[in-house]
Amino acid sequence: MDYGVKVHVWGELACFTRPEMKAERVSYDVITPSAARGILDAIYWRKSIRWIIDKIYVLNPIRFCNIRRNEVSSPIYKKNITSTMNNISRPLSLFIESDRTQRNSMVLRDVSYVIDAHFEAVENDGKNKGKHFGIFNRRIENGQCFNQPYLGCREFSAFFEPISNKMPVAINETRDLGWMLYDMCFDIKKKKDKCNILPMFFRAKIENGCISVPHPNSDEVKR
Repeated sequence: MDYGVKVHVWGELACFTRPEMKAERVSYDVITPSAARGILDAIYWRKSIRWIIDKIYVLNPIRFCNIRRNEVSSPIYKKNITSTMNNISRPLSLFIESDRTQRNSMVLRDVSYVIDAHFEAVENDGKNKGKHFGIFNRRIENGQCFNQPYLGCREFSAFFEPISNKMPVAINETRDLGWMLYDMCFDIKKKKDKCNILPMFFRAKIENGCISVPHPNSDEVKR
């Protein structure tokens, strides 16, 4: 038995960045399954379960706006961190005033979704599904979370609440959204002790305000 949940999430701004846009951030039209999973993980995460997104309901009309944000142009690379750890006398620093740059972002405004999902047990934890389901319901009713959920970018906070009574009405819109990022696949090679990060994509379609999300193991998800 799979335990399903429905969560209403909303926020003032959101940005689910398209990976093909590198310099300037451009958001997808709707929330991605990976961002929806991240919201559920922020509310309740356990290594013995994994969240599977089934459907996403779009409640508000899709609207974009342009904003300008301050960012840094020089990231801190892993090799620099390793060098500092091996040689403490070599400082590791990043001065925002000298590396600050402004970039345009095309983001979503006034977003509202219903995330329909369930969780599957991993690590032979099938007997405790009822316990996890009960804990999640108590946490979401009390507004508890391990960290503040966000809508694509951490500065765009997400508010959440359970769907207790009547299901909200989705927008009356049907169209093809094209290829969308599904999630990231972490392929761990035990022999070489390396991890390959592979993106997964699927063909997203919105039908009467609802997006049906395939299972990550289905043939509809391309790696």
